[in-house]
Amino acid sequence: MKNAPPQFFLSLYGWTFWVPIALVGTLSIVVLAILPGLAWWALVPGVLTFAGLAFFRDFNRTIPAGPGIMVAPADGKLSEITHLDHYAPFNGPALKVGIFLSVLDVHVNRSPCAGTVLWTRYEEGLFLDARHPDCSAKNQSHTICLGTSPDKPVAVVKQIVGAIARRIIAPVEKGDTLVRGERFGMIAFGSRTELYVPAGENWRVAHPLGTHLKGGSDILLQKLS
Repeated sequence: MKNAPPQFFLSLYGWTFWVPIALVGTLSIVVLAILPGLAWWALVPGVLTFAGLAFFRDFNRTIPAGPGIMVAPADGKLSEITHLDHYAPFNGPALKVGIFLSVLDVHVNRSPCAGTVLWTRYEEGLFLDARHPDCSAKNQSHTICLGTSPDKPVAVVKQIVGAIARRIIAPVEKGDTLVRGERFGMIAFGSRTELYVPAGENWRVAHPLGTHLKGGSDILLQKLS
């Protein structure tokens, strides 16, 4: 993807968040450490700074190879498996899979499959808890449709904010080409990511509800022969 930042152990998608955290945290630690009688208090901003930076961690993942699979587009708990009678982007039935990301999860999003970005759509909305049943329809979101040709969408990924998450970062544009497992953005703090695929293509969810997934490295969908 042409707009993707270089790889770093902290996600550069979120640098506007973690750079201030690192600067303020470091300054607080230094000031407390040099003040008489307050050295032990430096542990407090130290722990808080570490926790804040840990949210933006981003490490390389081993991406599974082979045909007929899609990988998890996010880290988190597999929280929903729903069959939809009609989903407009596919003009037909679809399989919807939802992943809940807690504040402890890596929040970088990855492409579930190889494809070209056919369109993207940003929608204003609410900030309901990412576990709320209405969050998918009512919360602020960013949707990316991937396809093999303009008239052949194969997957839709939807990034959804939560009660704490207030910022979706996804510098993806129409015409961008993504490979399986490639980073394309992140959601700052707890959130939800959904994957939609056409129901007629015989996709099977590879894990039961409640499974904790790793984005890019865990197979989420397998195509039945």
